[in-house]
Amino acid sequence: MKSKILILVLAISITGWMSAQDITSSLYETYETYKESSLDKRRIKHHQLQPLLNSLKNTDGFTVRQVGSSIEGRSLSLISIGSGDTDVFLWSQMHGNEPTATQAIFDICNFLKSEDFVTEKEAILSNLTVHFLPMLNPDGAERFQRRNLLGVDINRDALRLQSPESQTLKRVRDSLDADFGFNLHDQSTFYNAERTEKPATISYLAPAYNYEKEINEVRANAMKVIAFMNNIIQKYAPGQVGKYNDDFEPRAFGDNIQKWGTSTILIESGGYPNDIEKQEIRKLNYVSILSAIYTIANGKHEEIPLEDYEKIPENDRKLFDIKIVNANYELLGKKYVLDIGMNRLEVDHEGNNDFWYSSRIIDQGDLSTYYGYETFDASEYTVKAGKAAPMLLSDPGQLTEKKVIELLRDGYTYVRSSKIPEEWLNFKMPIHLISKSYELSDFSIEVGANPTFILEKNGVNEYAVINGFLIDLSKGNNATIFNFAFKNAMIYR
Repeated sequence: MKSKILILVLAISITGWMSAQDITSSLYETYETYKESSLDKRRIKHHQLQPLLNSLKNTDGFTVRQVGSSIEGRSLSLISIGSGDTDVFLWSQMHGNEPTATQAIFDICNFLKSEDFVTEKEAILSNLTVHFLPMLNPDGAERFQRRNLLGVDINRDALRLQSPESQTLKRVRDSLDADFGFNLHDQSTFYNAERTEKPATISYLAPAYNYEKEINEVRANAMKVIAFMNNIIQKYAPGQVGKYNDDFEPRAFGDNIQKWGTSTILIESGGYPNDIEKQEIRKLNYVSILSAIYTIANGKHEEIPLEDYEKIPENDRKLFDIKIVNANYELLGKKYVLDIGMNRLEVDHEGNNDFWYSSRIIDQGDLSTYYGYETFDASEYTVKAGKAAPMLLSDPGQLTEKKVIELLRDGYTYVRSSKIPEEWLNFKMPIHLISKSYELSDFSIEVGANPTFILEKNGVNEYAVINGFLIDLSKGNNATIFNFAFKNAMIYR
């Protein structure tokens, strides 16, 4: 008899799990229906949210109210929907340059106000009341910077509460006395899942609430929800999940909100190959958060063993945008073998609406314990300095793709121009633009330098590295420069 009961319990558990998986697949497949198209770039601003908030104000079931203001006077709004006794509170962008989850929140709101998934939404909205506080740091978002206008990291202001944004978060959390909290962030794209080449596309943490890292029911529930979400992400980004170190940080909001009785789930959106604007990661946020909310509504998270949380690998930071291995390099008449790790670093245009790259060599030597989004084995290649082409352009617009390929094949990585428009900060062709009088420095591979050089094999220049982008020159006359994610070269005046 006991064995029959056990089988029945397992069957019910598996049925609940399959139900959650079914909604996850459906959410993933139908995502484009609910994606908020007006928020299609990372550098979103406070004013872009206002029409969306106004629309929600006029949508049945939603309430939208101002709950605070930023230092510069930008409104902080709380969106609420549902009638259940369990309160779920999600806040995003307490760091102004971490917008992925803000976009996902409005995707989720579009889902919730649609006429689809009636049964699932009824389960969510009758059992839960869901609250969203998007873009907690709008002044930082305006400048695409981490800190607020005071220069304070809001996530380290939970004790002193000196910033109005911090005061708002504390006041809202206390007024809701939320059962679950989702602390939504972005992390560097250079994080990887420990000891793997996989980027940490999503990283999690159930923050500790004391130095002893004890696990009470509140923290355990957060761990169970994270374990559930990890299983979802593994379906779409296998091996691309990490877990943050859980050392207690007494100033941090996540640690304190956990201590105050809200089961707190930290979500960090990292990197995903060829997803510069993080739109695939946004989709994963949407799918996994909605699925988690549905699971909380059904109480199915309670069945997940804590051991599943512990199985998630630690976060590490050993990824480069591009890693070149075993390159032959000559220095002072001697030959050496180097690995070279390079990152493309973003520089914002004025107004912080777009960016360009100023890339750097981050490390060199033995990088065998590091990884790259792109890895190239240069064991048959020799690093050569790029030269300035023996020509002077009167107009940089004269350059064609075909001409640039020819110059690179001849070993030229710089081209001179007598006129460079003052407003130009970078050059869209994959060759550096230099002024008539600019003197090139002596070439060397060194940390901090812009990664620009030629890779030669048997006397033939087969590859060029321009501003941290690897360009294949070996494909004949039909080679197309822009068959990779090239954005810009540099301008040196």
